[in-house]
Amino acid sequence: MKRRELEKILQKLGWKLVRHGHKHDIWTNDEREIAVPRHKEINEYTAKAIIKEAKGVS
Repeated sequence: MKRRELEKILQKLGWKLVRHGHKHDIWTNDEREIAVPRHKEINEYTAKAIIKEAKGVS
């Protein structure tokens, strides 16, 4: 999955970018933070795990 696609999904779920790190970007929903790798392509399993965490699914 392209990083831009994942960022759009996070924005639709109410997350916003806090800061750019060296290897990861940090996103927050004002309660929790998620680290998103700074690669053009993100592994499908990693992307799904990030989306799952963003939705708050256990």
